[in-house]
This record gives sequence, structure tokens and C-alpha cells, in this order.
Amino acid sequence: MNMRDIQKMQQKLAKMQEELEQTIFTGTAGGGAVTIKMNGKSELDAIKIDPEAFNPEDIEELETMILAAVRDAQRQVNDEQQRLATNITGGIKIPGLF
Repeated sequence: MNMRDIQKMQQKLAKMQEELEQTIFTGTAGGGAVTIKMNGKSELDAIKIDPEAFNPEDIEELETMILAAVRDAQRQVNDEQQRLATNITGGIKIPGLF
């Protein structure tokens, strides 16, 4: 791999990183009772809670669902980061890529 190949890879990576950051990932829990929207920078964008799905006296269940939905969205972000890294490098591990 020569310097020009590395520069092309860096440009491609920068473009893909920018696209990833603008992508919105949706995590859900409880069959859609809780929906989390997160961008590719792992920043929460929105939280939607179906009020009909929870008993106000069982807040612990709601907290568990929110956590599960956040983890679902985060997993999607991580999976996409790995997919992009593999596409760019052809499977070669580059420290600090994502």
C-alpha cells in the first residue's frame, strides 16, 4: 500500500464517517413501547414512550425498556461502524479507525 492509496482511503473514510454521523438509527424495546433515535455519533436524538404500554406505578419496567432501546440503537451504530471499517480497509484492522 503506497501513500496515494492511504490518502484515498483517508478521504473515503472521512466521507463515510460524515455520512454515518448523519444517519439516524432507531432502537426499540417492548415491541415498540419505547423507541430511541440516535445518530451515528451515538448522540440521542429522540425518545418516544407509548404511555398506554406502562403502569405509572411500575417505573422500573419503563427504565429497563429505555435502557434496552438505547442499547439496541447503540448496537446498530457499532455494527454500521464495523461494516464501514471493513469495507474501507478490506478487513485489515487499523487502530483508532472508529
